[in-house]
Amino acid sequence: MRKILYMAVASVLLTACGNDKTSSTDLATTEQTESSQEVIQMNEALLGKWQGMIEIPQSPLEIILDLQKTGGNISVPAQGLSEFSFESVQYDDSEIEIKIDLAGSLIKIEGTYEKEQIEGTFTQNGQTFPITLNPYTEASITYEEHTVPVLGGELKVALQVPEQPTGELVIIHAGSGPTNKDGNTIGGGSNNSLKMIAENLAEQGIASIRFDKRGIGENTALIAKEEDLTFEMYVQDVTSIVNYAKKDSRFTEVHLLGHSEGALIMAIAAQKGNVDSLISIAGAGRPVDEILMEQLAASLPPNLLLESEKALEQLKAGNKVGKVSSELQSLFRPSVQPYMISWLKYNPQQEINDVIVPILILQGKMDIQITEEDAENLKLANSKAQLHYFDHMNHVLKDIEGNREQNVASYSNPKLPLTSGLVEEIVKFIK
Repeated sequence: MRKILYMAVASVLLTACGNDKTSSTDLATTEQTESSQEVIQMNEALLGKWQGMIEIPQSPLEIILDLQKTGGNISVPAQGLSEFSFESVQYDDSEIEIKIDLAGSLIKIEGTYEKEQIEGTFTQNGQTFPITLNPYTEASITYEEHTVPVLGGELKVALQVPEQPTGELVIIHAGSGPTNKDGNTIGGGSNNSLKMIAENLAEQGIASIRFDKRGIGENTALIAKEEDLTFEMYVQDVTSIVNYAKKDSRFTEVHLLGHSEGALIMAIAAQKGNVDSLISIAGAGRPVDEILMEQLAASLPPNLLLESEKALEQLKAGNKVGKVSSELQSLFRPSVQPYMISWLKYNPQQEINDVIVPILILQGKMDIQITEEDAENLKLANSKAQLHYFDHMNHVLKDIEGNREQNVASYSNPKLPLTSGLVEEIVKFIK
């Protein structure tokens, strides 16, 4: 159920150590290093960059390996770790063994190359997880890269500029958990929903800005510790982007588009009245604790459901929860509780009621996270808002004709197009 929990906050295995490109064990002699990296016999197909997942229960983690004849490096995008050098690498025909000393923590990766794929294990601190790697594919850059001054540093954003711009700009905010600028869960599935929106808007002459939220992906460094993050920081980041965009003479209008949790963030940001409209897609129409309990009821046994209910009550009252069962750590771990306390303060109905600019509410009838009731609640809270339903759209904005299994599978299928008519409805509203 990890993929469909509204608050999908992945736990962290690796410890980010900056962009250090040198091994932390420089005390080894040259002779020892050369010996540990000796090539016995090697399948040349192993060389190059590989990308895949460490299959950690509840929170798979993406890694990239660059395999060289006598060395190589590892990157963990979600952790901000880039090109960290191996301690050693050994090849034996189609088999490989890698050792990495990461701030005193020894990591061992073992795998076998077969049918253009590497399968093996990832071991750290006595824990071993399966790993599957595929040849790395460099993502094409179709946008301008900008940095926006924000609290604590600079936020990297992607500005999608049309070939024939018409002056409108849409700022896009992703949903809950470690979701990046493309709408994909860091360490989880890819569906490219927000990337598709940006590219489709560009085809209609409308520019857009999307971004990895602070604390993940390109903006990992903006949060040193998970417990430092609050809901209000996301709202402040949007305000900073709006101010940045208004200084760009290419844009005559600025619109806010939020998906899922991002819809609430954008509703709060839109209250300042310095934007032209708000577009809420799959936005909650009830406080998050109600939605979480509804989702958890479908997957938890009675004892854990009761514990979750009591934990949410404490957090909503502004109090941290002490002891939490291991099964609930991903949701209620101590480091995420400050964020949840700040999030639970907001009622989406009250926030959208306070929005003074035009509003478009979009909701899919195949959404298994946010329901038509949520959309109706938002509409009731602001009678001037427009509401449009899509009969086959699910939570990741794809058309679903089949059952729940197909619905969940779509969360990890970037080949599925956006739901029919979604972008057209957005463009019509903006124009």
